Amino acid sequence: MPAVRKLARIAAVFSIACVPVFISQAAYAGGRGGDGNEGQTEQHGNASDDGTLSSTAGGVVFDRSKNGTGGSVGPVTPTTSWTPPACWYAPKYTPAKLKAYLEPIWEAGSTGDKWDASQRDRYVNGHPYKDFNQDKAGKGYWWDSYVNEDFPPGWDKCDKPIFWVDKGDPPPADIPEAITPEILAELAYAQIRVPGTKVTLAPDGTTKVNLPTWAWLDGAQFKPVSVTASVPVLGISATTTAEPTSLKIDPGTPDAETYPASGVCDINNGRIGEPYAKGKADETPPCGVKYLRSSGDGSYQLKATITWKIHWTGSGGAGGDLPDGTFGSTQNVTVQEIQAVNR
Repeated sequence: MPAVRKLARIAAVFSIACVPVFISQAAYAGGRGGDGNEGQTEQHGNASDDGTLSSTAGGVVFDRSKNGTGGSVGPVTPTTSWTPPACWYAPKYTPAKLKAYLEPIWEAGSTGDKWDASQRDRYVNGHPYKDFNQDKAGKGYWWDSYVNEDFPPGWDKCDKPIFWVDKGDPPPADIPEAITPEILAELAYAQIRVPGTKVTLAPDGTTKVNLPTWAWLDGAQFKPVSVTASVPVLGISATTTAEPTSLKIDPGTPDAETYPASGVCDINNGRIGEPYAKGKADETPPCGVKYLRSSGDGSYQLKATITWKIHWTGSGGAGGDLPDGTFGSTQNVTVQEIQAVNR
């Protein structure tokens, strides 16, 4: 039944101007373009001069100014089954705004007389709140749920009724989804964008059977990236940082050998792999591949995947590690037989 009431409330929200559900989604998605790297998101948590909140209060602000940029960037995929929060609770209303939000729903009668009466009892008649806590204006916030815009599994589990938290007080202990620096860090994780992983090869594009092919990445592109998430009205924030740690090469065929044998090229002095240079023809590449069979009339799909170590720091000295993330891409490699010379 709580889920039904929650869905009814969400449906009603969609019919009201400046709907909080849209705000919550905007707070999560931000104003990013296709690359998701448009700097700082529009702020959804402004406080007025008297310390009260606007109707768009409580949304998460994302600062993406230190995120990856360019047309080839993409999100990392966690190396574990972990996923970012599907929903969370944060400040959303002042007393006046909650009144303006709920009363039209009750008047419309779309959620049923029994439910409306229970809500009036809760927020108006003093069981436990009196008159939307209007006597506490400026002294706290009404908290409600926000939802991941992709509506992943679990998005509807935040079905607690709207609740009040005084300024400076923690939210109720029985609500683990209440926003914290750690939850902010996890939300920021989902906003991380890292560069594409097209490797430079030598020989480039077309190589020969049994010829070691050198592979490396432009070190200038593979620097740490970060996203900061904050809730300004609460004064909390967290910065999630992703740092490249290794490159894994999958030649696209079992008829190949990789350098090193594991196919994993670690970062060394800020570089992944080593550029080929004249005079190195007889050397074994520190990162690369040797194909043992021609690709015939086609090509092999070489896949290069970067692993990113991800950690966070937040308000009050909080911090820790989050699951590593990966991001990869494929490129065509044509492999030809070495032509014998007849004398």
